[in-house]
Amino acid sequence: MKNFGIMFVLLSLLLLISGCTTSTYEITGYTGSSLNSEIPVPVNAKQLSITKHSDNPNINTGITYELKHIGGEQGLYVPSDYFEKLSEAGWAEVKEERMGNIHFFKKSDTVIAIEIQENSFDIFEMMQGFTF
Repeated sequence: MKNFGIMFVLLSLLLLISGCTTSTYEITGYTGSSLNSEIPVPVNAKQLSITKHSDNPNINTGITYELKHIGGEQGLYVPSDYFEKLSEAGWAEVKEERMGNIHFFKKSDTVIAIEIQENSFDIFEMMQGFTF
């Protein structure tokens, strides 16, 4: 019975420790996106792919970056420090047009959409004259 109690305590501690592991992303600086140099992206984000032709007639081009845990669990969380950097660079979020994990930003006549997932994000440059 005593061994069962010790095992129970050790198992509880193991579950507690494993549940408290860090699952946040870290941004070490910013650089311009290869899609559009005016769009800042984290330096440590790894470029995965470029989309030149989309089935969506509103999308001009797109790019996918990998950054572990940027969207939190299941991509449900907004990376507020990244969005703050976009704002500093002159990109204004069009909050009323947000669709779940897809956020729209506008700068001059350019509109971009950023789709946040758990471990990656996509940046889409919308067609010229795009309206919501």
